[in-house]
Order: sequence, then structure tokens, then C-alpha cells
Amino acid sequence: MAIPYIVQQGDTWLRIAARYGIHITALHMVNPQLQEAPYIIPGQVMYIPFRPDNVYLIQERDTFYEIARRFHVPIQQLLNANPSVDPRHLKIGQSMIIPLTKSGEIIRVDAEYGPAQLMEDSARLCEQYPFVRRYIIGYSVMGKPIIAMRIGTGDRKVHANGAVHANEWITTPILMKYIEQYAKAYRAGGSWGSMEPQECYQRNSLWVVPMVNPDGVELSQEGINPSHPYYRSLLHWNGRSYQFTRWKANIRGVDLNDQFPAHWEEERDRRGKRGPGPKDYTAEGPLMEPEAVALAEFTRAHQFDMVLSLHSQGEEIYWNYRDYEPAESEAIARRFAQASSYRSVKLSGSDAGYKDWFIQEFRKPGFTIEVGMGMNPLPIQQFQSIYQDVSGILTEALCCS
Repeated sequence: MAIPYIVQQGDTWLRIAARYGIHITALHMVNPQLQEAPYIIPGQVMYIPFRPDNVYLIQERDTFYEIARRFHVPIQQLLNANPSVDPRHLKIGQSMIIPLTKSGEIIRVDAEYGPAQLMEDSARLCEQYPFVRRYIIGYSVMGKPIIAMRIGTGDRKVHANGAVHANEWITTPILMKYIEQYAKAYRAGGSWGSMEPQECYQRNSLWVVPMVNPDGVELSQEGINPSHPYYRSLLHWNGRSYQFTRWKANIRGVDLNDQFPAHWEEERDRRGKRGPGPKDYTAEGPLMEPEAVALAEFTRAHQFDMVLSLHSQGEEIYWNYRDYEPAESEAIARRFAQASSYRSVKLSGSDAGYKDWFIQEFRKPGFTIEVGMGMNPLPIQQFQSIYQDVSGILTEALCCS
């Protein structure tokens, strides 16, 4: 038996499977009619495999709020799981699905992690841990906020960013999970692995921009429909394909990690891209896209002592740029390698990236961390092993002097 469900904006196969606590294979099996298309589309009807323990029949005097409270489900999650139920007019005997919830941890890592989840989770982190702060540092082409999270009050400022490239979105939950674990350890007191959270908190300010490219991430995860303002352009730039899982650029087809004024002209000539596309287009000049501008202005405003830009994939640490890097950068990269299973690599033949620009402009340690191994987007099943390595690097970044 299966229960009909109307696909909502932001739904994906994995997000629906995670919400209802079912295996993705079971969801595919009862919806063969939807598997040909690259994405599911809002308004489509699909079916959720029946699980007796997650279906509730509405009783007399029930209210939507009371049902949410009884099953410890946030009201918005209950609404999302039951789009055909009017919360103001419940009907006795009507079926409601009770979505799977996970108590304790805020950051979910069992499905694609997108802009909407980032906004919700960042608000919940700040609510649960008031010493964690959230700021808006700019807006994407489509008007989505680009947020920064801060934990720590120290004078030494460390910055990490993720999801500069759209299909490298796994870097976002890695950074968010680290903030959550760090906040939890700081509140608890005592040691956290090789870190003393209280001391680290007082010595460092960790500033994280978890998702530099929210428009691109959403496109990569959810695709487009005819109502999208860039619908025709995106299809043209993507070779008439509706499959955007390999998309790296922002919504205007610009590679944001080729947008920084560090020998930008050489990178433009090396790439040889004449117009927008899924990757490698540098635009007509540096710092022309609002996401890159926001990150550059944020960096200049805070004058960070060290930056780490997370990308995927390769399990490598890039630490140099045209000999502009300070003498200690190579030794720090070796320490990062020891704290993980990654290799420290001296890179050449690459320009106009965020790390390149930071090193050139500030002459301070800057690093690109290529997380994980495989083909982008890396599967969420790799999250735990990737997180173990990257959390070691982030902790080393905070602990090194």
C-alpha cells in the first residue's frame, strides 16, 4: 500500500525518503513513472510506501498544533509532509503522515543540503546556541541571502567557506556540522578531540560562509521549470539538457572561483570560454558577480589571519600561490595533512581563485581544501568519512599559532 503525495517546491527523491524514514529504493519502486526525468517537479503526484508507524488517523478534538507537539515534530515539517491536509479544518478519520524526526542534532546529512535548509538550520543553531551568530554579507543574483556564521570571540580570525561551486554543495553541511559540534563542545566544557574549546573560543573567531553560491546549489539539486527567470538561458548554456547535477557556476553561468583579481586575465585566456556555461567561464572581468563581490568585501572588512576554501574532490590541500604565500604556509599545510588523510600539494597553473586572491592581497596563509574523492556531486553517503578528515583540518587551523 502507498499513500499519494503532491511534490512540493524544494523536494528531491532523497529529501522525501529522509523525511518519511524510507529507503530511496522503496520510493523509486512505487514511482516508476517519475524515474525517466532528471528531477521530480512540483505538482506531480507520487506515492509514499505505507509504514504503519508513521500514519496517524485524526481523532475528535485534535488540533494540528497538538498533533505536532504529541509526536515531537516541528509544525513546518508536519505541514510539508501533509500538503493535502488543511491545518485549520481537520477531518476526523483523515490520515496524516508523521515525518521521521531526529532528536538532538540540528544538521541533517541524509539528503541534499540546499539554501532553504541552510537558512532554517542556521537560525536553529543560533537559537540553541546564542553565542553563535549569523550575519548576511550579501545576496546572490536571485536575491538569496549569503550568510556568515561566527563562533568565538578571539582576536585571531579564521575564515572558511564552502559551495563556491554549485555541485560541490557537500562542503556546506560539513562546515555547518563543524559549527554545531564546536558549539556543543564549548557549552559542555572539557576537551573535544585535540581541542580545548574554551581556550580556542577565547583565542579565535571562526567565521564561516557555508554556501557562497546558493542559486547554483539549488539549480544543481532541483533543476529548473519554465517559471524560472533564467529558464531559456540556462537550457541554452547547458546544451539543451535538463540535467544540472554537474553544474558548477552561478545562475548566470559564471564560475565564481575564476572571479577574483589574481592574474585574472591569464585565467581567462587559459580557460578559453567565450560565454556562460556549467563551468570555467570567467565573465568579462573580475568581481562582476554579486556572490564573489560579497565574499571579497567580507574578507577585506575582517582582514582574516587565515582562510580555507572548501571544494571537492581530490583529498588535496593547496597552500601556495606564485610565491606570494608566507613562509609558514607549507608547514601549516603539512600539519593539515597529518590531521587528515589528505596530501599537501604545491599547485601551479591556476589563477583567479579565492585562495589565490587572498594570498596575493594579504600575504597570509590561504588554503584550498579539495574534500573527498570521486565524481561531483559526491554522494551524501560519503559525508561521515569526509567530515572526519575535514573536521581535523578545521581544528588544526584553530589550534595552530
